[in-house]
Amino acid sequence: MAENKLYDAAVKGDVKSLLDLLKEDPLILDRVSFTCSDKTPLHIATIFQHTAFVQEILRRNPLLAAELDSHQSSSLHIASAKGYAEIVKAIVSAAPDMCLVRDCHGRNPLHLAAINGQVRVFNELIKTSSLAVREKADRGQTLLHLCVKHKQLQVMGIILWVINDYEFVNAKNDNGDTILHLAVRTKHIETVQYLMGTTGIDVNAKNANGYTALDILELTPTELRDTDNYLSIENCLQPKAFDSINPRIQPIKWLTKKRDAVMVVAILIATMAFQAGVTPPGGVWQDDATDNSHKAGESVMAYLHPKAYESNLCSIH
Repeated sequence: MAENKLYDAAVKGDVKSLLDLLKEDPLILDRVSFTCSDKTPLHIATIFQHTAFVQEILRRNPLLAAELDSHQSSSLHIASAKGYAEIVKAIVSAAPDMCLVRDCHGRNPLHLAAINGQVRVFNELIKTSSLAVREKADRGQTLLHLCVKHKQLQVMGIILWVINDYEFVNAKNDNGDTILHLAVRTKHIETVQYLMGTTGIDVNAKNANGYTALDILELTPTELRDTDNYLSIENCLQPKAFDSINPRIQPIKWLTKKRDAVMVVAILIATMAFQAGVTPPGGVWQDDATDNSHKAGESVMAYLHPKAYESNLCSIH
């Protein structure tokens, strides 16, 4: 059968055989998309990383990029998980909307690239579809949750460079856990340090059980607390507990600090002016002059150097 030959060619990546089959039957690629019950030749060629074969199929029939296998996975899902950057480019050029398609586990191609730490592929996908970055997988997991769960800190950095708004960073999964809850629960110190140092993570956010990240840390059995990871995470969390870093309240904190600074300066100026009046420069005469030229309590400098006195007094005011 011609279809069997087509699948054999896909396994081998034999472009010449593909072209020969198309000469004999120009509609073979159209027909196979209706007759296959699982993976198409495009899926097969992608699995074996036959880039030239994939490109030729897509040139002849780009609609095959939208075909899904029995697990609801497209060829783009496969290429993204495996890190086949050139194949990913070819597929998204033919069908960019496939970035949004979910497999049977609710994962789109960006989710799979993140889980497997495929940085080059992830960069390509995020340029194609920024909407797919915000899509959640099963159990309400965002891309950031998946990065924490699978310890993909490099991919997380790329995501937060593109999207670093408060709601996205502090999004919760179906258990009410933020990414900080997950990082603390798995005792992944590098992730905790990164989140506390470079993001607007809310350290006081509570999950569905009413626990903050610090609460989760304190649930650690006593015999396991004397470890480097535990102590490092505790040191990261404690100084900022109960001191929310929600960016929405930063302007209020900034104005409060400025107000306090202005008050200090105003009090200092008032004190200097008062002191200048009570104790004039050069001191005061202690008694009356016999020729009535000055009286006790008057400024000595005002009498001896009147111009310098006025200049000095003006500079204080």
